[in-house]
Amino acid sequence: MIELYDVLALCFFSFLAGFIDAIIGGGGLVQTPASLFILPQYPVPVILATTKIPSMAGSIMSGYQYSRKVKLIARVLLPVCAIAFAAAMAGSYTVSVVPNYFMKPLAFGILVIVAIYTYRKKDFGTQNSEEPMPVSRQLAYGALMGLLLGFYDGFFGPGTGSFLVLGFITLIGFDFLRASAHAKLVNIATNVGSVLFFSLKSLILIKIAIPMAVCNASGAFFGARLAILKGNKFIRVFFLMVVVAIILRFGYDLFVK
Repeated sequence: MIELYDVLALCFFSFLAGFIDAIIGGGGLVQTPASLFILPQYPVPVILATTKIPSMAGSIMSGYQYSRKVKLIARVLLPVCAIAFAAAMAGSYTVSVVPNYFMKPLAFGILVIVAIYTYRKKDFGTQNSEEPMPVSRQLAYGALMGLLLGFYDGFFGPGTGSFLVLGFITLIGFDFLRASAHAKLVNIATNVGSVLFFSLKSLILIKIAIPMAVCNASGAFFGARLAILKGNKFIRVFFLMVVVAIILRFGYDLFVK
């Protein structure tokens, strides 16, 4: 039996997660731990599956908001999304048969490097590359991101949006705003892939997922609008804050618990 105050608490954290995720990714840092804490009576795979629905709703909302203001490269984005979709389904299947405990220390190490680099390089992600990259190279790098991060999102998940933003900046040369816009569309594909797999396994708690999805999408609406309004410098600072928060969260799990 799920109490009303539990649903309200889940909705609050989903709104906050949608807001954060729309700006720079990392909403799972808020939504997933909160859901595990509020609903301890359910198995972890069920909670992870259920939170994919609000995550998908938030990604769709923020992706729509970004697409109205930021020019998207569809001929690169569509194949990358297709690859990410398939990879996420493969990752979701893999996590159903193989433990993913080793991913947390790996992600922790990568994020520490990302945080240091972002802090030291003040102009990181604040402008597009001066030399446009050939579409063939954008496709190659995008396909690699879709494959690796799509699988990661289905298999583990936390920080996927931030990793996608980082990839679009470092590999393809986008600024933060453009990278966030493209990352959200790829994130939609990974979420859809995971939701489809978990739905076939009947692991999703629909009665909880729907109100959480509405709140996540509402938070994403405001987060995306704020990011578009404030621009690259604001997103860079927010990115660094989210990465540090994820590091602290992973660090607590690895070294304190």
